[in-house]
Amino acid sequence: MILTDRIARGVAAGDVVHVFRRWARPGVRAGTRLHTSAGVVEIVAVDPIAAHDITDADAHAAGERDAATVTASFRGSPDDQVYRIRVRYAGPDERVELSSRADLSAHEIDEITAALARLDRASRRGPWTAVVLAAVAAHPGLRAAEVAVLLDRDKDSLKLDVRKLKNLGLTRSLEIGYEISPRGAAFLRAVG
Repeated sequence: MILTDRIARGVAAGDVVHVFRRWARPGVRAGTRLHTSAGVVEIVAVDPIAAHDITDADAHAAGERDAATVTASFRGSPDDQVYRIRVRYAGPDERVELSSRADLSAHEIDEITAALARLDRASRRGPWTAVVLAAVAAHPGLRAAEVAVLLDRDKDSLKLDVRKLKNLGLTRSLEIGYEISPRGAAFLRAVG
């Protein structure tokens, strides 16, 4: 489940306490933690609700103008179930601090190297981490679709791979595109 920047900021501020989605089956479950632009958001509960039972007050608590705005935003089949997903702010995204750490010890370099090797071994397409890191470093701010074209890959799988690098603190998401983080730049310098 993806939260827009506006909704994520609303959750972080305590103004948004739930969101609504229409799914054939729930896309998240209680306890799931989402990394958003405003920090970590935890899913507290996922409860079915009839679309016609959503009130304007519910919509306001979801960061929307009114119930009609909420129901107009639903994707999927009209026959799919609507869910009220209760959310709470769980704290800052730990990857932000991690990505800022540019003073890497030899042990940390070894840990990153081992993590990248595991990602490469687990990939069906073969080693990819060095190529993606190099592309992001060479083209900061380039959109995922454009990086995918450079690497002759599909956009969705590239985005997943960049997220894996972000989880290691090596890349950062920008408003548009990606960049190498200070940690990622330090790693690239160390392995030269």
